[in-house]
Amino acid sequence: MKKNAVVLLSGGLDSATCLAIAKAHGFDCYCLSLDYHQRSIAELKAAKNIALHSGAKAHKTVQLDLSLFGGSALTDADIDVPESETEGIPVTYVPARNTIMLSLSLAWAEVLSAQDIFIGVNALDYSGYPDCRGEYVKAFQEMANLATKSAVEGRKITVHAPLIDMTKAEIIVKGTGLSVDYGETVSCYQADDLGRACCVCDSCRLRKEGFNQAGIEDPTVYQTQPTS
Repeated sequence: MKKNAVVLLSGGLDSATCLAIAKAHGFDCYCLSLDYHQRSIAELKAAKNIALHSGAKAHKTVQLDLSLFGGSALTDADIDVPESETEGIPVTYVPARNTIMLSLSLAWAEVLSAQDIFIGVNALDYSGYPDCRGEYVKAFQEMANLATKSAVEGRKITVHAPLIDMTKAEIIVKGTGLSVDYGETVSCYQADDLGRACCVCDSCRLRKEGFNQAGIEDPTVYQTQPTS
């Protein structure tokens, strides 16, 4: 019998690749998305399509309004999304978002008797995000194995971060080999309602550079034609 796994699915390039990797390892995948009242909801529509077309066993979207706290360009309309590279932790960092999402995935994993959680965090491209580091993933796994009934009874939880040390180009090459349709994914921080990318935010820049470096045609639909 296949083992169950909970896969965090944002609708972006990385999480779609992570889902494909989990499937390739033989897991029955239960996809979890979070509607945290982010600036663009196009990624949630993308997540729904990706989960459906991937043959996921189930897909749930949790509603949790992080705009009540704000503090991020993705949850606060008064904070602009940067359109050039910045130093330090960027304003697109959403406080505690990955911790919240991993906690929700952990809760569902216990219900599903799943011992595996997949998250598409990447330390190289998002080194400014403190919750995208390998040591963070390891620490959360340690906490999960202290805090859950399943782990206490001997069914240890493993948090997989298969993209953690990969460049964006390597991720794209890996996903292409696993037949990921990147045309379905939305990575832009401020995509419009049709899912068209802005072409100028940090996420768009990293995505565009990744396809260029991988030598693979970029299927992204942009609001304006990107420059080379």
